[in-house]
Order: sequence, then C-alpha cells, then structure tokens
Amino acid sequence: MSQQASPRGTFLQVAEVVKAQIKANPEMTELPSASDLVRDHKISRGVALRAFKVLQEDGVAEPVAGGRWRVVRAGEAVDRRPLDERIADVITAEGLAAGADFPSASDLAERFGVSRPTVTKALDKLEAAGVLASGGQGKVRTVRAVPIREERS
Repeated sequence: MSQQASPRGTFLQVAEVVKAQIKANPEMTELPSASDLVRDHKISRGVALRAFKVLQEDGVAEPVAGGRWRVVRAGEAVDRRPLDERIADVITAEGLAAGADFPSASDLAERFGVSRPTVTKALDKLEAAGVLASGGQGKVRTVRAVPIREERS
C-alpha cells in the first residue's frame, strides 16, 4: 500500500490482494499471518484483522486454533468435528478390535496436522469415555471398546 493510501477501505484492498494470491496459488492452504500482512502492506494489526473477516465473510478463509487462518476452497470438504471424534474414527476406519494397539500420539499428530499435546488431550478424552485404555508412560494405548456412532437427523 502506498503511504498516501486512504485508511478507509484499505482492509478491502488487502483482502483482494490475498484473494488474488489464493487464486494464483492452488496449493496455498494457510493465509499469511497478521504480522506478515502488517509488514508487507504497512497497515495496522486492526486493518489486517478486518481483512481476515472480509475473507471469512466471502467464504475464502476460516480461523484455525492458534490465531491462524486456513484457505477454504469451493467444493473442498473439511471435517470440522472435534479432534477426539475424528481420532475415534481411526478405530473403525482401520478395523481395530478391542485389545488392539492404537497409533501413537506422534503418528496421530502428523496424520491430523496438529501438535502432539493437542492429540494427547483428545486421547485423554477417549480414555475417560472408555474407548481407549492407557498403557502408561512409554507404553502403547490399546482399544478398550469400539465406539458406536449415533445417527443424527
């Protein structure tokens, strides 16, 4: 942005620039951070956040935990269920029976694209629900019960 640019509508201009970047790069999955926008466009953080809101309203982006923003592409299915529900689906998807070894937190973190502590919290929820049995530190978790998925109308 030029130094003489009017602050009114600047967030709309920044949003258009980011939309053009998304369109030009089909492999782009994550938006630049607010600090990147501030630096690159010489704008305030508030203007950057307003640009993100415009992108969200236009259906181009959505917020992700941790203050980041993800690109949303038309026709792309994104599973927005809680992580513990998605991890429980691993049991049925891989055909694991009661007593079977469950994948490690590190493997699950890589598979779902989240941090290992985040996976650990989800696994703790599954243990509390009686789906998984804890093996203790350094031991493998095992499947305690196969989750039953309730049909919702």
